[in-house]
Amino acid sequence: MAPTREDRTRILRRGWTTGACATAAAKAAFAAILTGEFPDPEDITQPKGERPEFALAVEEKGTNWAHAGIVKDAGDDPDVTHGALIVAKVTLTTAGSGVTFKAGPGVGEVTKAGLPIMPGEPAINPVPRRMMTEVIAELAELHDVGGDVEIEISVRNGAELAKRTWNPRLGIVGGLSILGTTGVVHPFSCSAWIHSIHRGIDVARAEGLTHLAGATGSTSEAVVQKLHGLPNQALIDMGDFAGGMLKYLRRNPVPRITIGGGFAKMTKLGQGMLDLHSGRSQVDFDWLAARLAELGASSALQSGARAANTALEVLQAAESENLPLGASIAEQARAAAQATLRDAAIAVDTVVVDRQGRIIGQAAREV
Repeated sequence: MAPTREDRTRILRRGWTTGACATAAAKAAFAAILTGEFPDPEDITQPKGERPEFALAVEEKGTNWAHAGIVKDAGDDPDVTHGALIVAKVTLTTAGSGVTFKAGPGVGEVTKAGLPIMPGEPAINPVPRRMMTEVIAELAELHDVGGDVEIEISVRNGAELAKRTWNPRLGIVGGLSILGTTGVVHPFSCSAWIHSIHRGIDVARAEGLTHLAGATGSTSEAVVQKLHGLPNQALIDMGDFAGGMLKYLRRNPVPRITIGGGFAKMTKLGQGMLDLHSGRSQVDFDWLAARLAELGASSALQSGARAANTALEVLQAAESENLPLGASIAEQARAAAQATLRDAAIAVDTVVVDRQGRIIGQAAREV
């Protein structure tokens, strides 16, 4: 029997994101308010259906509040937050206020535009916010009470840990971001991941598949799969390793490959970068400004792009003037991928998506 995609990613041990840890901690704290007891371990349902359990390292409660802490296990990933204590303090608030979020010690605050969270907000990303909101609603319904709470997330030594991340450059001050789109940390070993990419291509070819897809993340992967009606076996775990996938396909071709990704990573591919990880390649804002110039952007918009904080900021500015920057990046990424494939008879198409999974650019050329 051919190995599944799950089998191919078990070379190293997986871990859990800060967002997953924060969600489990918030759920345990709210449960303690409602029942007087902390569930230990606490389980949550991840966006892709996994239901892991988290042991509590900290438990404390008072009148109308409780907090719980979980030590993050990043698996075999060399994550700066591995071993960090993630604490969620849940406090009951007035009826009708809903779920609100607060940055505690060690969690940053957003100060610049161009991120998925508005300036002035705690640096807790949209998916973890949604996950925490859902577990609060789940428990509130179970106990027939209101789900109006403030969730304060803190990370022990988070301000120091944040100095080893890109947060200061991105304008996230005071600590770390609470991240995660799937809740799972896949181990980051270049050789192991590229090996799994190669095996995925081998399996797909052996099964006679003629159209494969590689994506930079779970959101773009889901979009590409739905767009083309692809089976799971056609989905290659490309991640940041566009070069690892394309160079192997050059020697082991299939008729068609679709590459999908978010705007920033596809911009880096368009620049000719084949390793899209933030630690080894960066968006070139002068290059983005040049693409805007090709689209007829104003001098002010080009200057703004050169001084931008993030690629998202540039995209939003372009969209405000109805310039198809996403389509331009899709074509640049397609051309770079085709050049990497050299003379291999493979049709390449690209799909660029935003953080909500909306397609903002596509490009294709048949061989």
